[in-house]
Amino acid sequence: MASPVTAVVDLDTPIIRGEQRIEKVTVRKPGSGELRGVALASLLQMDVDALHTVLPRITDPLLTKQDVANLDPADLVQLGSEVAGFLVPKAARPDASPTVSTTPTPTLQ
Repeated sequence: MASPVTAVVDLDTPIIRGEQRIEKVTVRKPGSGELRGVALASLLQMDVDALHTVLPRITDPLLTKQDVANLDPADLVQLGSEVAGFLVPKAARPDASPTVSTTPTPTLQ
């Protein structure tokens, strides 16, 4: 199964920019260059400062740092979860491959 490269997040609290109302944000998997200046561990821990740095680089519509700073905390968690999910290796994902038990079925005697 191929890794997703984008995720759409429905915002609990829309972002209002003048006449524009943003209710959905597409987050794309960041490239190495978009992660510069940020510790990967900080993103995996959904550190707010790390998200403030990376989200403006990987969102559509483009969120500004001010937009990210004004996000509802629930929306920041949703966006941060998607970013962290992009950083998890395929083998470590729960849906990577089904686990088959090798334990024999107990028999009644």
